[in-house]
Amino acid sequence: MANERPARAWLCDMDGVLVHETEPIPGAADFVAALRRAGDPFLLLTNNSIFTPRDLRARLARSGIEVAEEHIWTSALATAEFVARQKPGGSAYVVGEAGLTTALYEAGYVLTDGEPDYVILGETRTYSFEAITKAIRFVLAGSRFIATNPDPTGPSPSGPLPATGAVTALVTAATKRHPYVVGKPNPMMMRYGLNRIGAHSEGTTMVGDRMDTDVIGGIEAGLRTVLVLSGSTAADEVESFPYRPDRIVDSAADLLDELAADAE
Repeated sequence: MANERPARAWLCDMDGVLVHETEPIPGAADFVAALRRAGDPFLLLTNNSIFTPRDLRARLARSGIEVAEEHIWTSALATAEFVARQKPGGSAYVVGEAGLTTALYEAGYVLTDGEPDYVILGETRTYSFEAITKAIRFVLAGSRFIATNPDPTGPSPSGPLPATGAVTALVTAATKRHPYVVGKPNPMMMRYGLNRIGAHSEGTTMVGDRMDTDVIGGIEAGLRTVLVLSGSTAADEVESFPYRPDRIVDSAADLLDELAADAE
């Protein structure tokens, strides 16, 4: 491939790379164990803002994948870091769940439904018309509009569910205001992650299953990119994109030899 520089740090998507919902992808546990053995800095990334890192660690453990909380980076954490840098000690009206509200609280934010600085939309399985109506009215009144991620749908055992991007589109249609989206493919989420583990883009690999979030976000952040075919993007779809990953593999298990070389 065009870029074969060795990895010294790793960013890795979760759904489609390590798991499908709660089902582990073959070789995923071995891949994460190899990351730990190699000793290189790494983070597992997800656009899902529903869960806290503690929740996700427990969910992965039930799937046979052992990883510490500090190795998990969510769009909720990235969003909380972004608004805390933009307006320290601010306030937000949040449509979302514990992953997002906890991250904002820990970043020093006040959660309110009275004249918030920000309206922040995240993932939730219980969207309500009342909550969306409040969000629309606050945005119209001048609150800044933020979304944790652009994904229009999310997975579930019974099929796709409307996700943050779908609700964002509803608010945008009602207000003519587009949100600033923090999660992938925004390379800022990856750059915040690099800062968190003290890594540099030049020596970092992004492993993901989506060309339109993981790969393009990695490219724009200056990372080496690996597309796995165990998730959303099929091999015959790659040519339809105007950009390419540095490497394409069937699954994360195909990276074990590279990690073993790192560990030597």
